[in-house]
Amino acid sequence: MSCFEQLKIRIDKIKFDVMKKAILSSLKKGPLTHKEMHQMILRDFHSNKTKFDGAVEWYMEGVKLDLEATGQIERLNEKPPHQWKLMKK
Repeated sequence: MSCFEQLKIRIDKIKFDVMKKAILSSLKKGPLTHKEMHQMILRDFHSNKTKFDGAVEWYMEGVKLDLEATGQIERLNEKPPHQWKLMKK
Protein backbone atom coordinates (compact mmCIF):
# COMPACT_ATOMS: atom_id res chain seq x y z
CA MET A 1 0.00 0.00 0.00
CA SER A 2 1.44 3.37 -0.99
CA CYS A 3 1.61 6.25 1.42
CA PHE A 4 -1.02 8.03 -0.70
CA GLU A 5 -3.73 5.39 -0.30
CA GLN A 6 -6.28 6.14 2.36
CA LEU A 7 -6.60 3.76 5.27
CA LYS A 8 -10.10 2.50 5.79
CA ILE A 9 -11.06 2.23 9.42
CA ARG A 10 -14.14 0.22 10.22
CA ILE A 11 -16.44 1.32 13.02
CA ASP A 12 -19.24 -0.83 14.36
CA LYS A 13 -22.49 0.43 12.77
CA ILE A 14 -24.35 0.62 16.08
CA LYS A 15 -21.56 2.70 17.68
CA PHE A 16 -21.39 4.87 14.56
CA ASP A 17 -25.14 5.51 14.60
CA VAL A 18 -25.20 6.29 18.35
CA MET A 19 -22.30 8.73 17.98
CA LYS A 20 -23.73 10.32 14.82
CA LYS A 21 -27.03 10.97 16.58
CA ALA A 22 -25.22 12.46 19.59
CA ILE A 23 -23.05 14.76 17.44
CA LEU A 24 -25.94 16.01 15.32
CA SER A 25 -28.07 16.53 18.42
CA SER A 26 -25.33 18.51 20.17
CA LEU A 27 -24.87 20.79 17.15
CA LYS A 28 -28.59 21.69 17.03
CA LYS A 29 -27.82 24.14 19.84
CA GLY A 30 -25.25 25.98 17.72
CA PRO A 31 -21.57 25.78 16.76
CA LEU A 32 -19.28 23.91 19.16
CA THR A 33 -15.56 23.36 19.64
CA HIS A 34 -14.20 19.82 19.88
CA LYS A 35 -14.04 20.06 23.68
CA GLU A 36 -17.58 21.48 23.98
CA MET A 37 -18.94 18.77 21.68
CA HIS A 38 -17.20 16.05 23.70
CA GLN A 39 -18.60 17.43 26.97
CA MET A 40 -22.14 17.65 25.56
CA ILE A 41 -21.98 14.08 24.27
CA LEU A 42 -20.76 12.80 27.65
CA ARG A 43 -23.60 14.67 29.39
CA ASP A 44 -26.11 13.32 26.87
CA PHE A 45 -24.89 9.75 27.37
CA HIS A 46 -25.05 10.16 31.15
CA SER A 47 -28.52 11.73 31.24
CA ASN A 48 -29.94 9.18 28.80
CA LYS A 49 -28.11 6.29 30.48
CA THR A 50 -26.50 5.44 27.15
CA LYS A 51 -23.90 2.71 27.51
CA PHE A 52 -21.04 3.27 25.11
CA ASP A 53 -18.29 0.68 25.02
CA GLY A 54 -15.13 2.34 23.79
CA ALA A 55 -13.26 5.63 23.84
CA VAL A 56 -15.97 8.25 23.32
CA GLU A 57 -13.57 10.92 22.09
CA TRP A 58 -11.93 8.55 19.55
CA TYR A 59 -15.30 7.52 18.10
CA MET A 60 -16.51 11.12 18.17
CA GLU A 61 -13.50 12.20 16.09
CA GLY A 62 -13.96 9.46 13.50
CA VAL A 63 -17.69 10.07 13.10
CA LYS A 64 -17.18 13.85 13.09
CA LEU A 65 -14.70 13.51 10.19
CA ASP A 66 -17.20 11.34 8.30
CA LEU A 67 -19.99 13.87 8.86
CA GLU A 68 -17.69 16.61 7.61
CA ALA A 69 -16.70 14.61 4.52
CA THR A 70 -20.33 13.87 3.67
CA GLY A 71 -21.38 17.52 4.06
CA GLN A 72 -23.61 17.05 7.10
CA ILE A 73 -21.51 19.33 9.31
CA GLU A 74 -18.90 21.95 8.52
CA ARG A 75 -15.78 23.30 10.19
CA LEU A 76 -15.96 27.04 10.74
CA ASN A 77 -12.41 28.07 11.59
CA GLU A 78 -9.25 27.36 9.61
CA LYS A 79 -7.10 27.68 12.73
CA PRO A 80 -7.76 26.39 16.26
CA PRO A 81 -9.96 26.56 18.10
CA HIS A 82 -12.03 24.88 15.40
CA GLN A 83 -15.80 24.92 15.63
CA TRP A 84 -18.33 22.77 13.83
CA LYS A 85 -21.94 23.46 12.90
CA LEU A 86 -24.75 21.70 11.10
CA MET A 87 -24.92 22.30 7.37
CA LYS A 88 -28.07 23.97 6.14
CA LYS A 89 -30.27 21.79 3.98
